Amino acid sequence: MLFHKSYIPALWRRTTWRQAVAAFLASIVLSLWTTLYSETAQVAVPTSGTSVPPLEQRVRGLEAYLSNSDPTGTPSEGSIGPGHNAWMMASSALVLFMTLPGLALFYGGLVRSKNVLSILAQCLGITGLVTILWWVAGYSLVFGTSFQSPFLGGAEHFFLKGVTSRPNPSYSYWVPETTYAMFQLMFAIITPALMIGAIAERTKFVAVLLLVGLWMFLVYFPLAHMVWGATGLLNGVWNPRCAVPAIDFAGGTVVHMSSGWSALLLCHLVGKRLGYGNEPMPPHNLVLTMTGTGMLWVGWYGFNAGSAVAADGIAANAFLTTTLATAVASFSWALLEYALRGKASLLGFCSGAVAGLVAITPACGFVEANGAMVIGALAGVVCYFACVKLKKALGYDDALDTFGIHGVGGSLGAFLTGVFATKQANPNLIGDAATKNGLARLVTEGGLWVAQLEAMLLTVLLALVGTLVAAFVVRSTVGLRPAIEEEITGLDTTEHGEEGYVL
Repeated sequence: MLFHKSYIPALWRRTTWRQAVAAFLASIVLSLWTTLYSETAQVAVPTSGTSVPPLEQRVRGLEAYLSNSDPTGTPSEGSIGPGHNAWMMASSALVLFMTLPGLALFYGGLVRSKNVLSILAQCLGITGLVTILWWVAGYSLVFGTSFQSPFLGGAEHFFLKGVTSRPNPSYSYWVPETTYAMFQLMFAIITPALMIGAIAERTKFVAVLLLVGLWMFLVYFPLAHMVWGATGLLNGVWNPRCAVPAIDFAGGTVVHMSSGWSALLLCHLVGKRLGYGNEPMPPHNLVLTMTGTGMLWVGWYGFNAGSAVAADGIAANAFLTTTLATAVASFSWALLEYALRGKASLLGFCSGAVAGLVAITPACGFVEANGAMVIGALAGVVCYFACVKLKKALGYDDALDTFGIHGVGGSLGAFLTGVFATKQANPNLIGDAATKNGLARLVTEGGLWVAQLEAMLLTVLLALVGTLVAAFVVRSTVGLRPAIEEEITGLDTTEHGEEGYVL
């Protein structure tokens, strides 16, 4: 001990506070210097048989890192790019933030008070279930390659075997595969959570979990591989042998169309809520919905800009286009609402913002600012009519407008991506793989919208067939709906034994 405790008061009286602070800072600097010196000294000690790579190779490795390009043949090959990795870890957290608590609060405010906890529990339960499935087989089935199939990935990464901190060059040269796997997990989590909004307030909790578990294997895993997998059928940007050179930057087909069109079918299979059309069912807490909207908007930057899988110019463009489309969609929805009804509602602003986020998702990394503005404006108008007019005309009970916003908005965005995509926004559209599979020609000469339509049709077909099979299994085993008395009482009490509000 440097000083006995009895000396400290006297010493403090003789020392001014400035001297004390200076001594404290000096000790910190000395400690840091000692630590850095020792670590540097350890690294700098040469070992026999080692050689320093030529300066030219080291410069090429640095240039590859800065441009997010292939470092093969340089000392940087297989290394982690710290900036890219930090951005992707942050993006992963942002995408999870979209579901918990963003989507949970957005949906929770829209249901009646007797069912608010059921929605929150479903979002949280889906998060746990999908994470387990992703670890067991999901990541491998989406991003593996051992099957060499355009429809499904492989079995080499079951239980995340072989997924290490070393980058997988099939998907990123600089981001550890562990980080990439976690980023993609967050997409897998939010997709079925979006879908269950359509059947809110009238579905058993156990039925939701069983339905989601089956749906992931029947719909999400195959579709995600087809669009983003290295051997995927629809991966126009990166698979030189893909049959349909379509593009989807962040999930217009994989996330929004699949969940939205599946939701439409589930509305019919589960049936309407008791009293739907005969009694009012307004949102019970728009403050929660507004809070959730803000969280979704913020988290969506990780969703869209993070899909560049790098902290580069393409990510920056996605950041910009996401903001523009969301803002104009929110405004156009509310403006249309004001023109038709004389009032611009808070719910209209929130719904329009989410519609814009959905529609720009497949396009954000492929279009420029002007294209984003058009996509956002159309999303606000088209999704408004889908949620307000189409639902009423067809008479289905899409409780939280999952189809009207995600099914319609995702379809609109996927199609318009083929109209507004440009090589100026993303040079990968005319890269080596795109040149070999014909995507570059479609981008340059026009006609990409045809490939987009083909991808959209395949997405709808897979979503409807897979959802039908999953729903049939659930209905035949545990059943889809609770008893009438339980539905009248509310799922918070009957399914979870709790109440959202104790007054």
